[in-house]
Amino acid sequence: MASDSSETQLRRGVSRSDQAYQFIVEGIQSGRIVPGTRLREIELAGTIGLSRTPVREALGRLQMEGLAVNDPARGLVVTELDHSMTSELYIMREVLEGTAARLAARHASDVEIDFLREINQRDALLTAPEDLAANNRLFHSTLYRCAHNRYLVKTLNSLQESMMLLGPTTLAAPGRAQSSRAEHLAIVEALARRDPEAAELAARAHIISAYRIRLDGLFHTPGLAGRPVSAGE
Repeated sequence: MASDSSETQLRRGVSRSDQAYQFIVEGIQSGRIVPGTRLREIELAGTIGLSRTPVREALGRLQMEGLAVNDPARGLVVTELDHSMTSELYIMREVLEGTAARLAARHASDVEIDFLREINQRDALLTAPEDLAANNRLFHSTLYRCAHNRYLVKTLNSLQESMMLLGPTTLAAPGRAQSSRAEHLAIVEALARRDPEAAELAARAHIISAYRIRLDGLFHTPGLAGRPVSAGE
């Protein structure tokens, strides 16, 4: 879990507890800290360059948000999602992102919809899985904001953090980047028509499609799970 000097620099205006939390979260997101990794308070404090107190607070926050759990044999570890937990996560994504798309069809500005379209067009220029995953996260986080409902955005952002625990992005699967782009376009077109029902259906279909690819990767493509690429889809 070692980091370079730029990662260990303390950030001005950010509490030490938040700095410790962000360090761990960014490590999970990048694949540097994988699910099942033991989170040792003393080791993390030395790596981040903080005292143990803010690190302890950060670890408590990770537990509250479900990103870390106490294992009887290993101690505190990054949460490992089983099949049931993965299914629950995608069910919630389908419901909440469908709701976000429905609200966005009613409340998003023309500028916001154009920006979503631009993000999706930019996707066609990308090839690296990590770049595709980053652009995908931008599309979805923008869609959440287009709903203009702060409570929904807060819930979806928390859900996105749990997505990090899924491991490698499904966008690395053959053909998935192209099909995901088409699904995103269907959402954008429904928003542009101001069609809430079509927008929700398109968003739900997109999440269901991503879940199918995730299951295929878990059950039939062992090699996918070994690649340290940030989670997406």
